[in-house]
Amino acid sequence: MYLLIKIISSAVIIGVVTELARRFPIYGGIVAALPLISILSIIWLTIQGESTQNVNKFTLGVLAGFPATAIMLFVIYTALKQSLHLVLAISLGIIAWGVFLIIQKFIMESFIS
Repeated sequence: MYLLIKIISSAVIIGVVTELARRFPIYGGIVAALPLISILSIIWLTIQGESTQNVNKFTLGVLAGFPATAIMLFVIYTALKQSLHLVLAISLGIIAWGVFLIIQKFIMESFIS
């Protein structure tokens, strides 16, 4: 039952955001940048009985992924501004995201050890 509710609520959010973005691109982008999925995930994890420790680890993971996501979006924005095809722009963004995560991991490991 929870799975069905999660799927429907996610679909509704995506539908609303894309409709908003179609009519008002900047506002759609701002709403898309809201941490809706993170907050919903935290709520669902809690409702499903996950421990506070696991929810905290999830939240830390979201924070750790944020810089790489910002880099990915910047690369996609720049590529599209240079008139690259959407698929290529997204591919470059995903590659930049992965490379940044790897670099970030090595930096974090060097601070920890």
